[in-house]
Amino acid sequence: MANSTVRGPGVASPGRRSMAAAARAAARRTERVGPEAGTAAPDVIKPEAPDDASQARRPDDQQAGPVLCADDSVAVAARGRRRGRICAVLAVLVAAMLVAVGVLGSTYGDGRRADGARVQALAAATQAAPIVLSYDYRRLEKDFAAARDHLTGKFRDEYRRTTTTVVAPTAAKYHGVVKATVVKPPAGGAPAASVVSASPDKAVVLLFVNQVTTSTQVTGPRVDLNRVRMTLTRTDAGWKVSAVDAL
Repeated sequence: MANSTVRGPGVASPGRRSMAAAARAAARRTERVGPEAGTAAPDVIKPEAPDDASQARRPDDQQAGPVLCADDSVAVAARGRRRGRICAVLAVLVAAMLVAVGVLGSTYGDGRRADGARVQALAAATQAAPIVLSYDYRRLEKDFAAARDHLTGKFRDEYRRTTTTVVAPTAAKYHGVVKATVVKPPAGGAPAASVVSASPDKAVVLLFVNQVTTSTQVTGPRVDLNRVRMTLTRTDAGWKVSAVDAL
C-alpha cells in the first residue's frame, strides 16, 4: 500500500505556488503599467482643433464687419464727392447760362437802343445843321444863341469863341448872310443824310449841305456844296452836336 503524502495547510503545492507567483507578477505589472497596459483610460473630451478652412475663415469673419463698414464709408464718400462734382458742374453751367443770357440780353438791349439812337440822332442832326451853319449879320446874337442850343461839351465853348471873335466882326463888317440847307432830292423825299455809326449814347451822321452866301465881298449869291460830318452825343436834354467837320 502506497504511502499518501499529507501536506499541512501552510505548505503549498508547486502548482499552487506557480499560480500565486503568476498572480503576483500580474498584479505588479498592473500597478506598474496602469491604464496603458490593460485598463482603458477614461475618455477625455478635448476641444476640437479648428481645421484649415475654419482658420482661414476666422480672420475674414473677424474682419468682415470693419471691412464692410470701411467699404460703405468709402462708397458714401465717393458718392458725396461725385455729387459735389456734379453740383459744381451744374453751378458752373447755370452761371454760364446766366452770363450768356445776361450778355445776350445786354446785347439785345444795346442793339435796340442803338437802333433808337440812329433814328433820334439822324433827326437831331438834320434839324441842327441848318441852324448851326447859318447866320445873318442883322441878328447875329439871336442866330448864335439858337445854334448853341443844339451844341454840347467843348464844341459849344469853341463855337462861342469862334463866332464872337471871328464870325461876328466879319459878318457885321461885310453884311454877311449864310443860309444852310440839307440837300433833298428834286422830286422830294428824305434829306441827304445818313448815319455812319451809332451807339446808345453817340452817333456820327453824314449830311450833304448847301450854303448860300451873300455879302459885300461877292457879286451875287455864292453856293457852296458841302459834305458835313456831325458827331452827336446823348444828353439829358436830348441829342446834341459835339463836333462838326467839313469834308
